[in-house]
This record gives sequence, structure tokens and C-alpha cells, in this order.
Amino acid sequence: MMPEIDNADSATDVAVQLPGMRVAYDGTGFDEAAMAGTWTEQLQSWLNQAISAGVPESNAMVLATADAEGRPSSRTVLCKGLDQRGVVFYTNYTSNKSHDLTVTRYASATFPWYPLQRQVHVRGEVEKVDIKETAAYWASRPRGSQLGAWASPQSRVVDGRRALDNALNSIERRFADVDEIPFPPHWGGWRIRPDTVEFWQGRQDRMHDRLRYVRTDDGWQIERVAP
Repeated sequence: MMPEIDNADSATDVAVQLPGMRVAYDGTGFDEAAMAGTWTEQLQSWLNQAISAGVPESNAMVLATADAEGRPSSRTVLCKGLDQRGVVFYTNYTSNKSHDLTVTRYASATFPWYPLQRQVHVRGEVEKVDIKETAAYWASRPRGSQLGAWASPQSRVVDGRRALDNALNSIERRFADVDEIPFPPHWGGWRIRPDTVEFWQGRQDRMHDRLRYVRTDDGWQIERVAP
């Protein structure tokens, strides 16, 4: 038998603890001279360091979008492409996030590398990834992930878990004799083409380093922002 939990007392305990919860950052600092020549090189460098440090899901980023009324939504997605054009993730084009992006054509994403006391914020216009690039990534996905993309009506209300399991079973039967599953017409990639990329390094006394690349008519410039 599960022990009873007094939710009221539990909530009170959390409320009491929250004001005092903080981490004393001890980062060594990050200045303009340490910045790479391009935001792409800098992001790749920090991403490689996060991977080497064993940060779980190092390529995870919190994607923020807004609908036509300006109501925001956020969720975690996985970065699956990084080059001078931007950062790429893949999803269902009928999902809520894709509806938002279709309307506003703008998004932001944050890589939260907490163990390294670092964050990177990418913000800019979005575009759909072309079919060839989507097909190449699709081919690299595990078969189970491919089947799931076909089976899941992402963001739609479903009638219980059984409905999802039945949908997956149906898709498994559909492609049982197919070696190479094609990608669904309602699935593909989005690319955030940044106009700003900010690199955040935790420092003592909350005097963090915030350095960002900003797109200008003449290219990119680097500026420091107060924490």
C-alpha cells in the first residue's frame, strides 16, 4: 500500500525552501577575446565540451514559440543540425509548435547545460528544412522512431493510451514487409536562422558573463549584455 502524502504540508515545505534555493556559481569567466570567429564555431565548441563532460542530452534545447494571439509555449526538442545557416530540429508539421511557427515564422531555443553553468540562447526566423536534408536525417533514425512518427497524431487529444498503442500496431503491420520506411508527408525539419546567439556563463555573485553575436547589415558583431 502506498503511504499517504499530505499535499498541503508538502506544498508548504516547498514554499519555505524555494527562497533559499540557489547555486553559488564558480565559473572562471568568459570574455570577448575568448569568442570564436563565428557563432557557429562557438556553439559547436561549447556543445563538444558539454558532450565530453557527459551532460545528459547535450543536444537538447528548450524551444519557445508563440501562437497568433501571442500566447507562448515551450518544450524540449533535440538539435539535429548545426551549421552557418542555423540550428535544426525535426517534428510533426501538424503539431502545435509547427502551427505556431507557420504563423509567426519566429522562434527561440535555449541549450541548458546546468552542470557546466552555461546556457546558449538562439533566436531568429524559421524555415522548413528541404526534402533532401529531411530524407537524409530520416534514414538515420531507428526504425522504432520512424514508426512512431507515422503513428502519433502529435498534439491532438487521443482516447487513452490504448489508442496510441493501437495506432502503432497498425503502422507496424502496414510496414511489416518494408525495409526502408519513407518519411511521412506531415513530418520534417525546422531551421532557426538566428539574428542573435547569446552565450551565458555563470559567475560569482550573479555577475554572469553574457556575450552575444548579433546579425547586422555588415555581418555579425559581438556585444556584452549586463547580467
